[in-house]
Amino acid sequence: MKFEGTREYIATDDLKVAVNAAVTLERPLLVKGEPGTGKTELARQVADALGLRMIEWNVKSTTRAQQGLYEYDAVSRLRDSQLGEERVHDVANYIKRGKLWEAFGADEKVVLLIDEIDKADIEFPNDLLQELDKMEFHVYETGDTIRAVNRPIVIITSNNEKELPDAFLRRCFFHYIRFPDEATMRKIVEVHHPGIKDGLLAAALTQFYEIREMAGLKKKPSTSEVLDWLKLLLAEDLTAEDLRRDGANALPKLHGALLKNEQDVHLFERLAFMARQAR
Repeated sequence: MKFEGTREYIATDDLKVAVNAAVTLERPLLVKGEPGTGKTELARQVADALGLRMIEWNVKSTTRAQQGLYEYDAVSRLRDSQLGEERVHDVANYIKRGKLWEAFGADEKVVLLIDEIDKADIEFPNDLLQELDKMEFHVYETGDTIRAVNRPIVIITSNNEKELPDAFLRRCFFHYIRFPDEATMRKIVEVHHPGIKDGLLAAALTQFYEIREMAGLKKKPSTSEVLDWLKLLLAEDLTAEDLRRDGANALPKLHGALLKNEQDVHLFERLAFMARQAR
């Protein structure tokens, strides 16, 4: 069982090494990187490449670790007891299985994605330490212990919004997805927009990387955003010449695909104003 990337996902050599090391060690793979660099998609492509089913747990700011294990619906049980329902005598009828239980109980090996773990409370990773390490947990209401039949491949993503506890990090294999250089980006673009004219691609990528390196930019455009931008450029049938900017119009064509807040738009407008004043 070895990950070599897929036709739809350009994986660098160090990323392939990280995935395969985590699989060999049977430890969760913690993937960090800028938003839009393909962290979530990695889990989908690993599952596809290895022919495994994927179970996805999308973490939110209100998500609790217990929800990944199970939830006991005491309110419904109380209501049913008042109504004289027969099912009230079996507590298992009121237990909702979480994503970890689903992964642990699967008859086959699966890929478990815990997406954007840094969105949750700081205690969230600590609350999953033993469960992810031992691949088991106890259901107090029934007295059962749920153990992984087949140890899942666990991929955890983080946008680095907050630091994760050291104890949690020790149990993971870590990989940081660096932002793609231009050569890698060309390969990614070829997957999504095959046959794009080299002149247009060269002009677009030059402009894209110039924007990313601009001082004072609040949010740098990501891989997913440059792909959207190129899709628009192709839809509008623009050429490399159309992308040329001058001092009077510093904003890139169809800039809404790249710049996602008003501060960054105002930055380009100020640059254009300063260029006009200097003439």
